[in-house]
Amino acid sequence: MSGTVESKLASLGISVPAATAPVANYVPTVISGNQLWISGQVSIADGKPITGKLGVDADVEAGKAAARQCAINIFAQIKAALGDLDRVKRVVKLNAFVNSAPDFIDQPKVVNGASDLFVEVFGDAGRHARSAVGVAALPLGVAVEIDAVIEFA
Repeated sequence: MSGTVESKLASLGISVPAATAPVANYVPTVISGNQLWISGQVSIADGKPITGKLGVDADVEAGKAAARQCAINIFAQIKAALGDLDRVKRVVKLNAFVNSAPDFIDQPKVVNGASDLFVEVFGDAGRHARSAVGVAALPLGVAVEIDAVIEFA
């Protein structure tokens, strides 16, 4: 039986995918005290990268969708590490990287695709500190990569 958080996600039409394995020499998550540190999750859905450079071949709405997918992939890592999404007490921090043209300045709007989903699912506990940074390139040419720090019970 799914918990409250998974029921909320299901009501939004979201099923939590299986967590992806690392593609290099790192671990997907680290637990330190009551915090779960989640390695960068890229914009991949159903095994296919959501690619694009914002301001060149992707617009803000496409970027927001890519960031939302990163959040869904973060949910997958939380579930894999903690066994239950209902253990989340607070989303503490997101660090977001947006594959951007040099003159693209709407990284915060793009990252709202993830931030909005965390708040929609967790309410006030989903409100978090955040960085939204434009970068020249990301792995696999993806549009967005986001890492997270989660406090859990």
